Amino acid sequence: MYQIITDATADYSVEMLDGLPALEVIPMDVNVGDDSYKYGPGGNLKIEDFYAMLRNGKFASTSAINPYTYTEEFEKYLSKGIDVVYLCFTPGLSGCYRNALLAKNELAGKYPERQLIVIDSAAASIGLGLLVEQALEKQKEGYSLQELTDWVEARKFNVAHWFTVDEFEHLKRGGRVSAAAAVVGTALQIKPLLTVNREGKLEVKEKARGRKHAMEAQMRHMRQSYTKELGNYVLIGHGDDLERAQQLGELVKSEFPETDIHYSYIGPVIGSHTGPGMIAFTFWGNDR
Repeated sequence: MYQIITDATADYSVEMLDGLPALEVIPMDVNVGDDSYKYGPGGNLKIEDFYAMLRNGKFASTSAINPYTYTEEFEKYLSKGIDVVYLCFTPGLSGCYRNALLAKNELAGKYPERQLIVIDSAAASIGLGLLVEQALEKQKEGYSLQELTDWVEARKFNVAHWFTVDEFEHLKRGGRVSAAAAVVGTALQIKPLLTVNREGKLEVKEKARGRKHAMEAQMRHMRQSYTKELGNYVLIGHGDDLERAQQLGELVKSEFPETDIHYSYIGPVIGSHTGPGMIAFTFWGNDR
């Protein structure tokens, strides 16, 4: 018996997990303006309220999960004789993975008979959400803990992430782009097309002029790498802009009618750095 755990950076829709084994999600801290919140199960920050605050001029920041919290979360299961596999937010964007390993090392001596596996997902947001959903599918199919771990490690680089942001200010404040690039990009209505590379870091691939061209660029990359033999699941995420997310979904469905499309908010942890209006999608590709 084992428990799959992830963190609040994973974005997915609730209906995606219908009929699957229970998932444990570790909440995370989000600061909006001068106020502190907790996002995730049992938290006090709603996605709609979060984006409303950003649109009203507030900025947000996030913190990595600390080792103490990881120790508590993991021990809830280890103490009951249940093994744990944790699919962690990419260390290319956060210190969560490092802190989870610290907790793992601390617990190893206390529960030598139990397995605690911490996986660097090399993924973020809906990319992590897709990987988690598929891992739960494998658990339901009867995969052992080792089989599941091997499957995730073998397939994680096939999770393609492509997304655009509607404004630069939040990326600038998070140190993802320079102040000069943000000024020029805003003036020229540049919509950067970003991906999460094999190191789990953000990488700007293109700079499209306007929303329409940004969406066309996303579709071009899907044509180049989408591999339906690996799976037909497509998860489209949005920063409180379902209408544009559905427009992207219509484009995907028109070219790839076999796809199984789902929609999800981009949650506050990722949304703190990308802002309102982000449009993202993830699918199984031949590479990142």
